[in-house]
Amino acid sequence: MSVNNTLRLALTAALMVAAGGAAAQAPAPEVAKESVVNPYGLEAMWAQGDAVAKITLVIMIIMSIGSWYIIFTKLWEQQKLYKSADKAAETFWTAGSVKAGVGTLEEGSAFRFIAEQAIKADEHHEGTLTEQIDRHTWIGMSVERAVGNVNNRLQDGLAFLATVGSTSPFVGLFGTVWGIYHALTAIGISGQASIDKVAGPVGEALIMTAIGLAVAVPAVMGYNWLIRRNKSAMERVRAFSGDLHNVLLAGKK
Repeated sequence: MSVNNTLRLALTAALMVAAGGAAAQAPAPEVAKESVVNPYGLEAMWAQGDAVAKITLVIMIIMSIGSWYIIFTKLWEQQKLYKSADKAAETFWTAGSVKAGVGTLEEGSAFRFIAEQAIKADEHHEGTLTEQIDRHTWIGMSVERAVGNVNNRLQDGLAFLATVGSTSPFVGLFGTVWGIYHALTAIGISGQASIDKVAGPVGEALIMTAIGLAVAVPAVMGYNWLIRRNKSAMERVRAFSGDLHNVLLAGKK
């Protein structure tokens, strides 16, 4: 083999090695990821659902809005009651008389309402038919009625929360059963029972059950929380009314 042939083979081998290294260092081409659009969802359910499915969904939306409205409203009312209780403890019992103490209470508060009813019962006891009832019983009855009115006020709306918490899962289940029925009916008419024809509509119908549970859980938790806070608030109201009753009977402040 001549020297020229040897150099030519060596040069070819070097070029092949260099080309292989460049190919190894070259970045691999990026594979484009295709975004898969889900044809089964809440939007598709609303677009393809019949009147019953839409009405069921609207009912659950109304239940959810009503529940959250009641929860925030009752929390605001309870917070006002707690502030009124703190103010009554600071200002009412340091006044010179019950009437003067009433003036220190917030207008429209539960504690002022109870105090005004107690004073009214004390002032209108004599000279009327109620005089046949002893003063202690008459004032106690009036104060107890006022406390009952405050308690009823605090209970407003809680029945709605209890109803939503107990019925919304069944409303969602009804929507699911109705959706599955229509999905299976459509599959039977088309004669196609493949997995994509079955899983999509059935999974879409199960959204109703999920919505029903999402509506029920906050309603139940809010109901239990508000009930517990109401008991704490009513303890302070009853303590105030009992002390007021004793003060009126004693003829002091």
